[in-house]
Amino acid sequence: MFQLAKLTQLNDCFRPLSQRGGARAYFLRIAAYSGDVAAFLRRYYEAARRSGVIIDGRIPNPDPGNLAYFNEMMGADFRMDAGFLSQRLQKWLPRMTDGQRTAVVTAMYATLDDMRRQGKNDNMLRNAYIKYMCWLYYKFERIVNVLGGETLPKILYAGDVSHYELQLLTVLSRAGADIVLLETGGDQAYLTVDPQSALSRLYQAPGMGPFPAGFGVKRLQEDLQREVERQRLYGTLPSLSPCTNAWVQRPELNAVQTAVQARGSDARFFYNLFLCQYGVEDSLTYTNDLFALYQALKGGGRRICVVNGDPPPPTPEEIAAVKRGNYTSAEQLAAGLSANIRYPANIELQRLMTKAFIDLVLEEETSCGGSVAKLTSRAVSLICWLSRYQKELFPDWKAPEVAVFLQFGRCASDIGALFLRLLARLPVDVLVLLPNLNEGSVLRTPDLLEIHSPQSVAMDRFPVDQNQARVTTAAYQAERDLDRLMYQDTGLYRNQQYAKASTVLLQTMYEEIPILWDQELKYRPSFSAAGDTVTLPVICQKICGVKDGNASQYWLDIKKLITPDTEVVRSVPWVQGTDPNPVKPYATQFLKNGKLLRSKIKAHSAYLYGILRAEVQEHLLDKLQLLLDQKLIRGTFENGTEYTVIATALNLPKDLLRKIQKFDFTKKNPKLIYINTTEKMISLEDSILTAFLSLVGFDVLFFVPTGYQCIEQHFARPFAGETQIGDYLYDLRIPDFNTVQESGLHSIRKLFGRSS
Repeated sequence: MFQLAKLTQLNDCFRPLSQRGGARAYFLRIAAYSGDVAAFLRRYYEAARRSGVIIDGRIPNPDPGNLAYFNEMMGADFRMDAGFLSQRLQKWLPRMTDGQRTAVVTAMYATLDDMRRQGKNDNMLRNAYIKYMCWLYYKFERIVNVLGGETLPKILYAGDVSHYELQLLTVLSRAGADIVLLETGGDQAYLTVDPQSALSRLYQAPGMGPFPAGFGVKRLQEDLQREVERQRLYGTLPSLSPCTNAWVQRPELNAVQTAVQARGSDARFFYNLFLCQYGVEDSLTYTNDLFALYQALKGGGRRICVVNGDPPPPTPEEIAAVKRGNYTSAEQLAAGLSANIRYPANIELQRLMTKAFIDLVLEEETSCGGSVAKLTSRAVSLICWLSRYQKELFPDWKAPEVAVFLQFGRCASDIGALFLRLLARLPVDVLVLLPNLNEGSVLRTPDLLEIHSPQSVAMDRFPVDQNQARVTTAAYQAERDLDRLMYQDTGLYRNQQYAKASTVLLQTMYEEIPILWDQELKYRPSFSAAGDTVTLPVICQKICGVKDGNASQYWLDIKKLITPDTEVVRSVPWVQGTDPNPVKPYATQFLKNGKLLRSKIKAHSAYLYGILRAEVQEHLLDKLQLLLDQKLIRGTFENGTEYTVIATALNLPKDLLRKIQKFDFTKKNPKLIYINTTEKMISLEDSILTAFLSLVGFDVLFFVPTGYQCIEQHFARPFAGETQIGDYLYDLRIPDFNTVQESGLHSIRKLFGRSS
């Protein structure tokens, strides 16, 4: 009779009999969940499906037909005798061998004898005997005929086991079957039938918790079926597998120079490196060190591809070249898009790329929240980049060659990081170098080797030739170090320190406007800086009426707000749709699927902003995209208004461009004062310009002495805060502000209640 085996790890259940130290079977209970438990149960379910029995819920009691057939074949006799049990089993289950029958008889007799010692009478023993015999015949015949072999049959029981069921399972365990009780509701129900846990063992391990909702046999079946379907996606699997970083003896950048042959000799693997270095060891020699590394790799015959920053987004032409369909699941998506991966020169590399792509797409399904559309977008980008860079990485690949993909600076794109993870599963050394410690990285993966160095260097390009290599002097580097000490988290800012900005609207009282108006942005409430981006608190108000009905003081107060960086609009409309605009004929070419085609815009002859600093151009395009995304202008993405938005925002007057070019995000911002004393509505183009300039960082004030609703027509929702300051006056003439003079006590101080 088999003894109850002691479990050290879950996979012991799959050991052959010869490795168990004698006749030992596992009978264990699993009442809590972990990742290891889930993996074990999937494997155990498959083993039970192939050569065992799976019970989901209670074993049905013998029905009248079952009992009638048993009585017809076996009669009503019962004796508590091993010989009687053996004779009955031989007639009832004739395909059992003598050894199997002896094992079952011994186990059944021992179980019935346990019942007798517990005080059960003969009638109760007889009922148990009949139930056991029916269950063996109708539910467990397929395993009693394989008992005693090198591989023990498996039984998976999911649910709360009853007293009689536990007795029969004990019989089968003692006869040589492994049994797992899956108790998703906990172990309390089991302890009511076996309070001492004498018949089975509870599996416990650190990190276990409650089962997920709905977990059970059906879920295991679905998971395995899905796994089988996923395996079909790959077709013929590659013969090579990646061995990433395991061969590295010392974590350093120079590990990339280790000869491929010296990394390992197992023909089943290719040996590659996946490394990210933050900062630099020596800021003075860093540029030369990089150039020397590049030269060494090229001199060693390595294929190397260098990308500065995140890979440029796929072009419309690259996206259009990807053949795809409508997909309803991640599996369909992976199978459909993987057909675009082609490398006919070496089928093994094609299989490696296909497997890496499918693996990654299926892993990303959870990150996309189950959205097939979002997953499709990411997968298409991966296909486009793989097609773009494989020409440089694998022009004529043969094992065991390993190429080098080097991304230098700025890893801020989630999809770009996903592409790096894809390359790391191919015969490619993937290096991410972030010399500027102010630039973080979104790349996070367990198989990434991270190196952190103490010094920081601001570089935007990798030096691939000597003309690009720049050597810094000690004094220059000392100045950069001083910059970091003075201008990081100190409240001090150097000129043009930040390249990116977002705006928030200040909700202010009218009396606060003159105080805040000419103040540097860094002193305003809600100003903040994080990384390379600042948050700009800007003013955007519509001032209705005239305080105390005093027109002279009204114009004087406006004059006080006119600074050298203030644009004043005196006539309505400021810009009309009929005004010359070189961008308008081409605006429809600059937008696709709601996104600006930035490369196409910058390359076009009608693009006027090419003379501006690169970061200013990006800032303007960022805010134009934001204006489109917000749909603040009525009709955007409804009737073609989006093209008017593009044409207007890309045709700013020269004086505005000059103000934006010198705009330092931490200092005083440019201003726009728009005065409308008439009944005219501002034009669509004026609405676009004022909204766009506000997003760029301008303070915007509308002075409307009439109080009319003259600025709201083209906005889909309220744009500027509204403040009522006094009486409505009509037909006012806007004076020449150069001639407006302060007289007597008429001053800005009097207007805002301050003594002179």
